[in-house]
Amino acid sequence: MITLGHLQPEHVTHFYRWIADPEVIEYSLSAFQTMTTPAQIDAWFARTLHDDSSLNRGIFTTDTQELLDYAGISGISRLNHSGEYFLFIGEKAHWGRGVGTEVTKQALALGFTELHLNRIMLTVSEPNVGGVNAYTKAGFQLEGRLREACLRNGQFHDKLIMSVLKAEW
Repeated sequence: MITLGHLQPEHVTHFYRWIADPEVIEYSLSAFQTMTTPAQIDAWFARTLHDDSSLNRGIFTTDTQELLDYAGISGISRLNHSGEYFLFIGEKAHWGRGVGTEVTKQALALGFTELHLNRIMLTVSEPNVGGVNAYTKAGFQLEGRLREACLRNGQFHDKLIMSVLKAEW
């Protein structure tokens, strides 16, 4: 169905369309809320490709190699063997089809086996029910709540803190 692979500089053009779509970025990185020009997206993408403290992977369909978007683990602490998982699916045609759960399982496998992490956490907007369900199916457990930590569409909502430990995986 999907596979994780390395992002290439030419993949940036996909992000122009995705970041311009308010529905796609509604629960995503706060940085995406302020990017409005190709130059801003180019600069962010270039930093992403060269970020040594993160594992950044493209999400590709296995049959056509279509880029659906990207996922990975940021803020990797080699000392604490931990990091923060992120997922961004720009191709709306693939929403609700199990991609989030499958990508999350593959990213956890990379984090626990190749990066030798012990703990992977994430934050997710509480209204993002699809995301919460995908993360739960992949093994994440609820740890806590950041009350009214996110402002979208003029309303505050809570962010949920979830994690999974290598021993639980």
